[in-house]
Amino acid sequence: MQKFVVTGGRRLRGEIKLQGSKNSALPIMAAAILPEGQCLIKNCPELTDVYSAARILNSLGCKCSFSDNQVFTDSALISSTEISEELMREMRSSIVFMGAVLGRMKECTVSIPGGCELGPRPIDMHISSLRKMGIDIRETGGRIICRTRSERPKGAKINLNFPSVGATENIILCAVLADGETVINNAAREPEISDLCGFLRKCGADIKGDGESRIIINGKEKLHGCEYSVMPDRIAAATYLSMTAAAGGEIILKNACVAETEPFLSVIEQTGCTVSTGERKIYLRSGARLHAVRDRIRTMPYPGFPTDAQAVLMSALSVADGTSVFEENIFDCRYRHTQALAKMGADIQVMGKIAVIKGVNRLHGANAEATDLRGGASMIAAALAAEGTSEISRIYHIDRGYEKIEEAVRLLGGDIKRVQ
Repeated sequence: MQKFVVTGGRRLRGEIKLQGSKNSALPIMAAAILPEGQCLIKNCPELTDVYSAARILNSLGCKCSFSDNQVFTDSALISSTEISEELMREMRSSIVFMGAVLGRMKECTVSIPGGCELGPRPIDMHISSLRKMGIDIRETGGRIICRTRSERPKGAKINLNFPSVGATENIILCAVLADGETVINNAAREPEISDLCGFLRKCGADIKGDGESRIIINGKEKLHGCEYSVMPDRIAAATYLSMTAAAGGEIILKNACVAETEPFLSVIEQTGCTVSTGERKIYLRSGARLHAVRDRIRTMPYPGFPTDAQAVLMSALSVADGTSVFEENIFDCRYRHTQALAKMGADIQVMGKIAVIKGVNRLHGANAEATDLRGGASMIAAALAAEGTSEISRIYHIDRGYEKIEEAVRLLGGDIKRVQ
């Protein structure tokens, strides 16, 4: 089993080009089922989750190949409507294939997806929303069997009780080929939703309001293929900025989505880091010592502070002067990385959804296991700031969301090796 060996104590300095967004690429790949023809998806990150999505597409009869950060699909001969439990368990976001397959084929069979263990992420909203669109859904033996009651899904007015990203995506994917108008109230506003809608519009879909809390979709009878470039990954941006803040130094991120990263930038700037932005660029310089963030950092749906950036920023604040407080409002089990940071000498107290971080003078190397995708990245950030050498195992979690993270860290001067 592979692991990362990280020797800390080096200041980071340099510039890197950001990968394409994982959280955009996966739903866009699912959406490639909908047009009856070929799509070319550019700036797609090389991740294990992307390969999993490609395997799902091929299993459905949608030809899919991936090379040089480009995904090519041809859905003209899609033939199957069932995704195996084995493929569904490879990643949590595989549930978005439900809406896409339903939209194109009018039926589908899936199972509860896998992915990071971050606590319960029920798909009740997905199911109840699709039922409003005229879909019969029954569960048997761990399988979810869906079928439209008529020739096409029906447009509907859907009010979400929480702005769920996954539910919003599934409704959109089903609605673009539905009969009539679909209105989503309290829709998720994440930039990745707008990226998905941008792809679908290039395929001929009629979607308005994405990026706001009310999205209106007028169903079309048919969509066509297109070329599209995935947006940059704002969570990868937060990760490399946090690493530099923790270890000290300066970084320039190229191909950055500046406005979309602002909820994170406004917080890390409070640590005393110098932050400046330009056209598709973010610059950060970390001085000798960080300051704790005075106000409580609450994870919230966009445009709030992103839950995916909580763990990596916590690593930086572990070596800041003063006490910082996080309040995790999205997932129940998102503090599992704190045990590894404590092994490195961090002073962290967790009480339910609250984590209190008292900055220490220094961290020290330790052996740790990645608990999930973002938690694993936080361990790398802490190891880069620590004295001595750390070994991080179960790095398959990290490979799900970061494209060759060790190469990016080495470009910044960090000492990290991938070993068997």
